[in-house]
Amino acid sequence: MATIHQATLTPTKLELLEAWLPGRHWYPADEAPGLRRIAACRFDDPAGEVGVEIFVVRSGADGPLVHVPMTYRGAPLDDGDFFLVGTLEHSVLGSRWVYDAVGDPVYVEALTTAIRTGGGEAPEMVETPDGPRQREASMTVRGTGMAPESAPAGRLVRVEDGDPAVVVAESARLDVRRVLSADPAEGPLSLVATWAGQPPTVLAVLY
Repeated sequence: MATIHQATLTPTKLELLEAWLPGRHWYPADEAPGLRRIAACRFDDPAGEVGVEIFVVRSGADGPLVHVPMTYRGAPLDDGDFFLVGTLEHSVLGSRWVYDAVGDPVYVEALTTAIRTGGGEAPEMVETPDGPRQREASMTVRGTGMAPESAPAGRLVRVEDGDPAVVVAESARLDVRRVLSADPAEGPLSLVATWAGQPPTVLAVLY
């Protein structure tokens, strides 16, 4: 379960991404004006410490669909400077460090587990003055595996930043797609997303 607070974010997530995306060599433009959130959902961190969100964004009316998974932490990630998107102030939780999730072991573990076991997004519970209320995510994701459980992905070995981002852990190798297309997965194990008006789209492949 992902707990979400009704809060003000300064700067917003989209403002952080507008500044960060043009600096990525895989992003197909020199700027990201009018960036919009198209769809999003969350994974659960079993420890309850790290927010894990899967974002799909688009610049302008007809820019490419870009997949940016992000993690939100209450303290800096060890050796995570390269993956830092930026910091923001959360009116409930205080300072938050926002990371490109391909470099965050919590996301890598959650993604690997979802793909291997056929898992999906976490239920989203919004904290309100009247108590928690569930809201529907704007995107659903589903892994194509059928294993009853997943062995741990293990320690991150390396991340090759690109499109796809190649994430190598001790017992998993993932290709995380950035600029989305209709191309099918090149193997049987993947994470597939669906949202309004969009056919099933592969976000990541597990080898």
